[in-house]
Amino acid sequence: MTESQWTVVDEYLESLFLPSDGALEETLAQSAAAELPPISVAPNQGKLLELLARMQGSRRILEIGTLGGYSTIWLARALPSDGTLVTLELESLHAEVARKNIDRAGLGALVDIRVGPATQSLQGLIDGDTKSFDFIFIDADKEGYPNYLVLSLQLSRPGTIIVADNVIRDGEVANSTSADERVNGVRAFLEMAAASDRVEGTAIQTVGSKGYDGFALLVVTR
Repeated sequence: MTESQWTVVDEYLESLFLPSDGALEETLAQSAAAELPPISVAPNQGKLLELLARMQGSRRILEIGTLGGYSTIWLARALPSDGTLVTLELESLHAEVARKNIDRAGLGALVDIRVGPATQSLQGLIDGDTKSFDFIFIDADKEGYPNYLVLSLQLSRPGTIIVADNVIRDGEVANSTSADERVNGVRAFLEMAAASDRVEGTAIQTVGSKGYDGFALLVVTR
């Protein structure tokens, strides 16, 4: 099995379940034109996020890591007309591109983009007594994942779903001697989640057009 074969399978599945979508295709095109890194979730992964958020009946969604707004659009589509999605982005250029993409998709009224270090933005939400979120998607710098989990739990309620992307790292997550801080970040995140008495969860390996990786799926229990 090779990445080219995984990509062919992804394309087949997308042809079945994901019809052409101008807003999302333009989002990827504009992100590429602005020279944003090509690290958005794959289309079938975006659809999975939308389905998970919709199945849960999410009204308030938190996203850590906006990039060009591709996953933001998928998640916002799961919200009711009076829902809210707060998305946190470090880079002002990324946030500017994302805002245009989200507005073009007709979802601007639902999305609040906050620019700055995610830990500061999360602490600001906590200090502001922000209402808890129903669904949280973590897809930012992997070194920060342990801190993002700690802070996200303070913005959660029993039943909140937390999805953390890119936690398998081509299988390096199982390498306890890795010198890669991204690997060590996701290892610490997974170990914290496994030891927490506030969440139950699992992690899933995936292959596809984005290579060999995976995600963690957690449910807050108290």
